[in-house]
Amino acid sequence: QDPDVVMIGEIRDKETAEIAVQASLTGHLVLSTLHTNSAVGAITRLEDMGVEPFLLSSSIVGVLSQRLVRKLCEDCKQPVQADEASQALLGIESEVTIYHAKGCGTCFDQGYRGRIGLYELILIDEDVKALIHNQVGEQVMEQHVRKTTPSLRQDGMEKVLLGRTTIEEVLRVSHG
Repeated sequence: QDPDVVMIGEIRDKETAEIAVQASLTGHLVLSTLHTNSAVGAITRLEDMGVEPFLLSSSIVGVLSQRLVRKLCEDCKQPVQADEASQALLGIESEVTIYHAKGCGTCFDQGYRGRIGLYELILIDEDVKALIHNQVGEQVMEQHVRKTTPSLRQDGMEKVLLGRTTIEEVLRVSHG
């Protein structure tokens, strides 16, 4: 059989990483998981596992990082004016209303009901391929992708401004 899409449960070692890269180089779309703190971290983790940068840059088309946060209960979330510290975390200077968890019968006094995803998607363009190939390091790559891709934390803060979750939830699951 010759599948179009290959799914690999999790890449944990060099052997699995090399199998994934080889499958990708032979025309298969490879989907897998890798435990890292960010999308850029997934690229550097594969390099650290021993995948050759020229192979990695030729085979990777995108990296998605995702985290789940608790969703504010729509029945009891409490509007509050963001203080200066919250405004700084949100990256804004103007007054804004955000929401805090309160708790009610609907959410069993938790203040949250359900979960929502925070996402960071890096599409690998020619510039990113060159950065991978040249092994520029995580910081340089992070600076480059931030020009076009919001981080997990930035996506989370957008969801705070929309009243879907809290700053505390975003800080709990995001790094940096």
